[in-house]
Amino acid sequence: MFGLAPQREPMHVIHYLCLESCRRVNQPAAMYFHYRHEPHGEWWERIRPWLTLRCIAEATSFPDPARYAASDEGRFIRDHGLTYAHEADYLRLVILLEAGGVYADMDTLFVRPLPSHLYAKPFVLGEEAPLPGADGVLRPSLCNALIMARPGASFAQRWLGRMRECFDGTWSRHSNQEASRLWGEFPGEIHVVPQPCFYKHAASRRGLRTLLEGRDRDAADVYSLHLWAHLWWEARRTDFSVVHAGVITPDYIRSKETTYTLLARRFLD
Repeated sequence: MFGLAPQREPMHVIHYLCLESCRRVNQPAAMYFHYRHEPHGEWWERIRPWLTLRCIAEATSFPDPARYAASDEGRFIRDHGLTYAHEADYLRLVILLEAGGVYADMDTLFVRPLPSHLYAKPFVLGEEAPLPGADGVLRPSLCNALIMARPGASFAQRWLGRMRECFDGTWSRHSNQEASRLWGEFPGEIHVVPQPCFYKHAASRRGLRTLLEGRDRDAADVYSLHLWAHLWWEARRTDFSVVHAGVITPDYIRSKETTYTLLARRFLD
């Protein structure tokens, strides 16, 4: 899912590599690309023939814009134009409930084929690093950046039903945190894979610096990498990494020896 907001820049090579790595690693029968504003540029033209395009013409009624005013985090998301990510949280469940399949965020890089036994499960999420609750206590968290689901999966139905009522304008209360709550209530309706499978490098300074600046050569348990791009994409965001989208070019990927570039470069040619 991509392009819920207007596309002012050409498709980035990172987004191309998400789709191309999925195509080569998993060899899917079809890749469905859901969008409102179609991408453009060299990388889009290269990958477009491999995609089945699905236009999301109308905006959904989720999220409720009034709820962003309730917290500093919500106001930051609203003021920086990031609310499209919350609409995507909602839409991915709507689409999976209807059609089933594998959903992946566009800042994913596929490394090894998803194992066949996961396709037999009704609903699959990956565990991410624990997150602190309102009381500061770390609790398990499930990330929605990669989802595997059968059509009509009961876990997806429950999650979607709760999403509207628990949305509070923050980044993940309605998504990752609510999924973790539902996991505790209905453990038989979901299969959870360990953190290294999808999210080995956490959304933290240490995790992102290992992913984007350091070298972790151990990918034995890794099926895909998630880049947490919203934390470092803009040049002004240096609180997690000095790397930003502007420096990651094809030449950069071919020449730099980092966790991401070492795994991504084979999909450039």
